[in-house]
Amino acid sequence: MGSELPNEEQLPLATEPAPSDFCYIALIRHGHYRQLAQAPSALQPFPLTQRGRDQAALAVEPIIDFCHYLQIRPLSVIDSSRMLRGWQTATIIARGLAQQLDQRLWVEETEALAERSVGAVANLTLDQIATVVAEDPRLAPLPPNWKADSHFTLPFQGAESLLKAGERVALHLEKRVAEMLQSGSEKPQLKLIVGHGAAFRHAAFYLGLLPFENIARLSMYHASPIFLRCDRMGRWELVAGDWKIREWSEFVD
Repeated sequence: MGSELPNEEQLPLATEPAPSDFCYIALIRHGHYRQLAQAPSALQPFPLTQRGRDQAALAVEPIIDFCHYLQIRPLSVIDSSRMLRGWQTATIIARGLAQQLDQRLWVEETEALAERSVGAVANLTLDQIATVVAEDPRLAPLPPNWKADSHFTLPFQGAESLLKAGERVALHLEKRVAEMLQSGSEKPQLKLIVGHGAAFRHAAFYLGLLPFENIARLSMYHASPIFLRCDRMGRWELVAGDWKIREWSEFVD
């Protein structure tokens, strides 16, 4: 599960000073939320369910375990997507960490962490999108399984491909890493990032953490941190937490 800590050979021992030329990122997918059925848009504005709130609360323990292991604290600002489910997840985590670490944390939202946008057809169902395409004489029929095609961009204003969303998120992560490595801190720093599963997986591809063929095979557990390490050479590795192996029915539309 995502709360498992790495083996000792993967990270410096807690009794040794951790090298300052590394920094850490925790990728946290939002918790379970109320959503429209058969609507592929990531711009659904609905809140977490009780299950999602419970998942977010449970994310606190593995973060604290990871910090204790490295003898560090998370940075006080948690980055979150602007979707309500992302902000709620980040806020619950911030409150839980603050209580246990006696540290003030707060959430900053950014559109850089948004999931792939489908643009002008946001929050329509798959059938409604197909109808819109059929009624527009300018458009050809959508390809089969378009929703899972990493390269495909819907022909609507504001739409982007999954790969484009992943590139956007990867750039945000690289920016945060550069800030941490340039901070002059004597200890490695940990940045918590709350966002969306598909954008995170495609970002992991851009960062060299996942081969392209594994993007569709894997998912992320709700509110279960995946801890990444990056060095000054820009080399990334996963050091704790697990990707979720998707069921066949999940990635075959």
